[in-house]
Amino acid sequence: MKNFIVLGILQGIFEWVPISSEGIVALASRFLIKEFNPVDMALFLHLGTLFAVLVYFRKDWKDVLTLKNKELVSFLIISTIVSLAVGYPAYKLVKELIKDVTIGNNLLLITGLGLVFTSYFQKTKKTLKIDFNKLAVITGFLQGLAAIPGFSRSGSTIFGLSLADISVEKALKFSYMMSAPVVLGSSILIFFENPNLVFNFWPCLIFSFFTGILSLNFLINISQKIDFSRIAFIFAIFCFLGALIGLLN
Repeated sequence: MKNFIVLGILQGIFEWVPISSEGIVALASRFLIKEFNPVDMALFLHLGTLFAVLVYFRKDWKDVLTLKNKELVSFLIISTIVSLAVGYPAYKLVKELIKDVTIGNNLLLITGLGLVFTSYFQKTKKTLKIDFNKLAVITGFLQGLAAIPGFSRSGSTIFGLSLADISVEKALKFSYMMSAPVVLGSSILIFFENPNLVFNFWPCLIFSFFTGILSLNFLINISQKIDFSRIAFIFAIFCFLGALIGLLN
């Protein structure tokens, strides 16, 4: 049970910050729960934080389902289609070729570079002239690549959203909400391929859900009070350090 708690808490905390939660959870699961593919375990735990996103942004999801927020509906549809088109082959490739998930941690270097640019755009307030549909394609593509351990989903999508002239709070909300359809699809896929994950490791989902709600609420609130460009740069340094450790190993 202790191992389940640890994995659930790791997912609940690191899902929202621009450091690859999948890479961290996959690496931890290699030592804590060895019976299952670490990439599958990492993707499976996203189901717990999916419920956290659904509950925390319940008012926004209501607007999506009732088509009141057409901008968000269009963004979610386009980004989901692109994410699945990119993410599924990336997942199959990673599952077959990357048995040692520490290899994927080297991709933290790319995430770190993305965060440096995010910090730059936030600091200078420079944005590109890009419409919302193109922005959905860009962020959907970046989210699809996050099937690769070490490529941060939140970090890459926040970077993509920072290219447009939108607030930090809106960028975070769109980044987190766009994960829901893709996580649901990947969870269904993993369930049919390995149903024992759900039946044996459901405690992980409970801890990732509750930890995810608390950490998500904290991050959204603090993002309104701090210099987000500085925070992005700090996380970039962590990514560079993680990449360096991965290269040394």
